[in-house]
Amino acid sequence: MPALRAVPVTLTAAERTTLKKRVRGAKTAWRDRQRAQIVLLAARCWPTAAIARRLSIAEDTVRKWRARFAARGLDGLADAPRCGRPRRISAAERAAICALACQLPADTGVPLSRWTGPELVTELASRGLAGPVSASSVLRILAEHPLKPWQYQSWIFPRDPDFAAKARVILDLYQGFYQGKPLRPGTGSSRWMPSPPSRPAAAATGPRRPGPAGRPASSTNTSATAPWPCWPPWTCTPGRCPPPPPPRPPASPPSWR
Repeated sequence: MPALRAVPVTLTAAERTTLKKRVRGAKTAWRDRQRAQIVLLAARCWPTAAIARRLSIAEDTVRKWRARFAARGLDGLADAPRCGRPRRISAAERAAICALACQLPADTGVPLSRWTGPELVTELASRGLAGPVSASSVLRILAEHPLKPWQYQSWIFPRDPDFAAKARVILDLYQGFYQGKPLRPGTGSSRWMPSPPSRPAAAATGPRRPGPAGRPASSTNTSATAPWPCWPPWTCTPGRCPPPPPPRPPASPPSWR
């Protein structure tokens, strides 16, 4: 039986660069890496049997991808379309589904703010635009569509004509202005600033142990470090807030006998 003659393979500079990237790529699929290695070794005039031994594959596999690259180039290294069940939803029905999803429900007389899968199926069936189709199939068709104009968020495009005037008041308050005048501490801005909740003083648990030499005795009562009744201090309004309490005298260290 005469030996099968190997198909010669010739690479251009661009094809060689692309195949080398596939071989070295960390995220390249294993089948794509193997096919690229077959073509690169075939371009170096390696025989089919040597390539099969080098890659630990069958010789028929080497002949297959070697011949497909010689006939179709890089496109020949991709998987060919396989036979399967024909599509049950036609192209016209897919276009009708996408066209309906691009419309607002209010324009079609449906009392909804946005479409859902079951609502789209109901509307398609009532109009006779598509045959029996499930909600999951409708959502899958919309996810596969390259353009998705039905995905919008109303806060990005406000519809209120007075939105700019209403938002300007809030933005001015963030900047410290109200009706074009700067806000000063105690002139009214403190009415919207909540004061921290009051906390009772820590109960005494007994005498404290004196600290090391040169250091004051330790204390866990943090209420003595905040003498002002309002915090931050600039939120206090003169004449309305009580005066700060007098500072507490330092506690004398107990004597240990």
